[in-house]
Amino acid sequence: MGWAIALQGGAGDIPVTLAAERREPCEAAMRHCLKIGVDALKAQKSPLDVVELVVRELENNPHFNAGRGSVLTREGTVEMEASIMDGNTKRCGAVSGLTTVVNPISLARLVMEKTPHIYLAFDGAERFAREQGVETVDSSHFITQANIERLKQVQEANRVQIDYTKPIQKDEKKETPTADGDSQIGTVGCVAVDSHGNLASATSTGGFVNKMVGRIGDTPIIGAGTYANNLCAVSATGKGEAVMRATIARDVAALMEFKGLSLKEAAAYVIEECVPRGNAGLVAVSAKGEVTMALNTTGMYRACATEDGYSEIGIWPSVQN
Repeated sequence: MGWAIALQGGAGDIPVTLAAERREPCEAAMRHCLKIGVDALKAQKSPLDVVELVVRELENNPHFNAGRGSVLTREGTVEMEASIMDGNTKRCGAVSGLTTVVNPISLARLVMEKTPHIYLAFDGAERFAREQGVETVDSSHFITQANIERLKQVQEANRVQIDYTKPIQKDEKKETPTADGDSQIGTVGCVAVDSHGNLASATSTGGFVNKMVGRIGDTPIIGAGTYANNLCAVSATGKGEAVMRATIARDVAALMEFKGLSLKEAAAYVIEECVPRGNAGLVAVSAKGEVTMALNTTGMYRACATEDGYSEIGIWPSVQN
């Protein structure tokens, strides 16, 4: 048994020909955030503190679809969501519909620690943020030029889209919009376990490009996008509707608990058998200090490290995940 950490910056149809100017900042950010998490675990920070710290850092990076880099709704606004869970106690907190909160993951933790509830959304969540004194800014802070352009492209193509879609060419045939969007995914998340087997998970996102105002995805849904108990901690990324139907995060834990599968076996089964291909990925750690990163999309920004010295930073599938 030893500490372990894994983080994800979203999955989807990430082409292997992805331009260096788009790929390298994301890889550098994953490396930076992994180091922050590892240093915190080595400093004996609790897993709950570690996952919040790492996700806050990812939320502050405009290259990821969460916090500062959140994608835009069909009305050109942001609606951010996040959740966090402690494995030992199963205490958890979640938020949705945020428009001014700099770090949604920290507000989710305050919901867990300062209220009798698990989930606050929209005006109620914003009011709670102001009552708690968390950092807020004008919503224009989150609206980046890159996401304005992405929304414009998607609306011209008459479809919904998630974060890592390849640029839409002007002569590309327009697609019929669907409720599910296409195969591009954007989320951030972190899972961690300390040397005593304490576990925690945290996930945050801006959702779909061109999503309907008021749409809520899997990220704030405990058991879908985020879950932790005394066996494992899981953070999922993917098409929210598909992740919710498959209750991805909880099913990994359930397979370990009721079927006796290992962490890697459980994660592989859920991703390969329970979710349509091209829809999801996840990162997970176990109480024993194991780590796995599974995906059925073309790629997933991810990184992990364990106390025994293993580390990995990648985008596309490798022989060992």
